[in-house]
Amino acid sequence: MAAGWNSQLIVETWSQGGLIATSVGLALARSHTCGRHVCVVPDERARSEYAERMGEAGVTAEIVVGEPEEVMEGLVGVDFLVVDSRRKDFTRVLRLAKLSNKGAVLLCKNANSNSKGFIWRSLVAKGSSRRLVRSAFLPVGKGLDMAHVSASGGNNSSGHRWIKHVDQHSGDVHFIRR
Repeated sequence: MAAGWNSQLIVETWSQGGLIATSVGLALARSHTCGRHVCVVPDERARSEYAERMGEAGVTAEIVVGEPEEVMEGLVGVDFLVVDSRRKDFTRVLRLAKLSNKGAVLLCKNANSNSKGFIWRSLVAKGSSRRLVRSAFLPVGKGLDMAHVSASGGNNSSGHRWIKHVDQHSGDVHFIRR
């Protein structure tokens, strides 16, 4: 997904002992898009383990040590963000992310299907400039909750939405305000 989105800044949070398969996939996507892959780890011990395990897989990533809230301040233009929903602060990380001007794809690993959607509703709360374009829960692994979020409301501040419809018979293009 990160490569298909042509992500230039891919960010993930990782905890010691976590699965490395997601990180390897993100590193490979980064190589296809010629972007950056940044992994946020909580401490030096986790940084060492992450670097070692990524080295064993034959890929690399830019590793930043610190609390995700602090690190997100310096990462502007996030196109693709992966967080582990088992972390108690994962919703705060999502809210603090400075998304790119084209929006972003946000993923929560280890998501619970019972709480489906609450993450995204709180993320695009009233007064937020972000708009939820689409979300889905996939029963992959221990659950994967994903969303496409616009970076700003843009010209949609009135609450109206424009729909493009192409008449298949005549070829006419109609724009409908909803």
